[in-house]
Amino acid sequence: MVSGKMIESSKTIDSFVLYGILGDLSIRKLIPAWYYLERDGKLCDSLQILGVGRKEISDSELKKMLRDSLTTYVSAEYLDQKIMTTLIDRFSYCSCDLQNSDSYQKLKLKVQDWNMPMAHYLAISPGLFEAVCDGLSGSGLVTKECRMVVEKPVGYDLESSQEINEKLIKHFDESQIYRIDHYLGKETVQNLITLRFANSLFSSQWNSKGIEYVEITAAESVGIEDRWGYFDGMGQLRDMVQSHLLQLLCLIAMEPPNRLDDQSIRSEKVKVLEALKPLNEESIATSFVSAQYTDGVIDGVKKPGYINEEGAKPDSSTETFVSVKTEIQNWRWSGVPFYLRTGKRMSTKTTQIVIHFKSDGHYIFNENKENLKGNTLIISLHPTEGISLQVFTKPHGVDKHSIIRSDPMSLDFIKTQKLLNIPSGYQSLLMDILNGNQSLFLCREEVELAWKWCDETLEAFNHSNQELFYYRAGSNGPEQSEALITNNGHQWYEE
Repeated sequence: MVSGKMIESSKTIDSFVLYGILGDLSIRKLIPAWYYLERDGKLCDSLQILGVGRKEISDSELKKMLRDSLTTYVSAEYLDQKIMTTLIDRFSYCSCDLQNSDSYQKLKLKVQDWNMPMAHYLAISPGLFEAVCDGLSGSGLVTKECRMVVEKPVGYDLESSQEINEKLIKHFDESQIYRIDHYLGKETVQNLITLRFANSLFSSQWNSKGIEYVEITAAESVGIEDRWGYFDGMGQLRDMVQSHLLQLLCLIAMEPPNRLDDQSIRSEKVKVLEALKPLNEESIATSFVSAQYTDGVIDGVKKPGYINEEGAKPDSSTETFVSVKTEIQNWRWSGVPFYLRTGKRMSTKTTQIVIHFKSDGHYIFNENKENLKGNTLIISLHPTEGISLQVFTKPHGVDKHSIIRSDPMSLDFIKTQKLLNIPSGYQSLLMDILNGNQSLFLCREEVELAWKWCDETLEAFNHSNQELFYYRAGSNGPEQSEALITNNGHQWYEE
C-alpha cells in the first residue's frame, strides 16, 4: 500500500499496459487515439504498449485486430500505412485471466525488461478492479510512481463508488489514480478554461450580474444498441449526468484556480459540487423530468422504443432522458438557473453549453425591442467543436438604421488553427497519462460528491408523485422538458 505524503508522479513514462484491449472501448476509441498521436509525432520512440485480454490470440491476430480498428474508426483521408505499421509495432499481447492471481506472474514476465514506472489502463468492468490491483501488487508491479487509470463508471451510486475507491487506495496513492472522463479531454472543453480566465470580456461578466441562465445539453441519436443489460441498471442520470454533465457544469461555474495545476483545478470543482443545490420531493415537480423513448423515426428509419429493443424488459421503468433545473448556492451564481438535459434517440446528436447573458433592459431600437434577449455564447462539443458568440448587428440596407438582428461570431478550431482534425478527448488524456498531468482527471472527492447529488435526486424522485414521461424516438424529448424551462421564462437553444 502506498500511503503518507502525496507522491509526485510527473515523470514521463514509456511503458503502458492496456487491460481490455479486445473490448469495444479500446477498438473504437483508444487504438484510434494512439494512431493520431503517432501521426502527430507525440509519442517517444521507446514507448511500448502491452494489450491484455482473456482470449488467446497470436501476434498476427493482434496485428489484424489493430489494423481493422484503425481502418474502421480512422477516417480514410488520415490513414497512412507507414504510420499504421509504426504504431502496430509498439503493441504486444498477453492473455490473462484477471481473476487468477497466477496470471500476473505471466504478465510480469512480459514486461520484465520494460522501463519503470508504467501506466495501467483498466478499460474493463469495475468488478475486476480489485482483482487487478491485488494481482499487480502481489506480483511486485505496483511502484510508487506507476499510474492506475480507471474508466467510468466509478460505481453505481455513492456507496459502490466509495467501495471501489477504497479498493484502489489500498495499493495506490490518490496522486497515482487517474479517473478518466473523456469529455474533459475535448479541445473545446479545455478551451473553456482559457476562454473564461484569459479574456476579461467574459471573466468580468461571468456571474449572476451578467448571466441570466446556463444550459448544458448532451443529446444522442442512438439508442441503447447492445448495452441494454448495462444501461437498464444505470439509467440516463447515472450514465450521463453524474459524470459528463456535472463535470461541464463544474468548469463553467468554478472560481479561478490559483494555478493551472491538478490540485488547484480539482479544489475549485469540488467547491462547485459542494454548493450544488439538492433536489427534494417538493422541487422535483418543477425541476426534474424523467422520460423514456417510444417507437419513432430517425432520418426516415423506424426505431423501436426502449422496451422494444432486443433483450429488453417490457416492464422497465428506466429513464433514457432527464432534464434538470438546479442552482449553485454561492455568491457568484446566486439566482442563476442551470438547466441540464440529456437523452437517447433524440432527433440529432448534439453536445453544447449555452451561456445566456442578461439584456440591457432598454433598447433604443424601434423594432423587436420587446423580443430581444441578451447575447448568447454557444460552446459546441458535437457535431463540431467550436465557440460562437451571438451579437447584435444592423441588417444591410440604407433604410434599416433602427433595426437589429442577432449574428454569430464563430471560432472554428480546425480552420483557425489549421488542424488536420480535432483531437478526440482520448488523445489528450492519453498524453496526460504519459506525462503525469492529472488536471483533467477526477479526484475521489469529485466523483463521490457527484454521486451524492445524483443519489439524492433519484431518492427524491422515487418518493415523489411524479411519473415517468415518454417521448418519441427522433424527437427533442418530452413536452414536459419544454415546460420545465419555459415556466421560468426561458427556452432551450435550438439551431
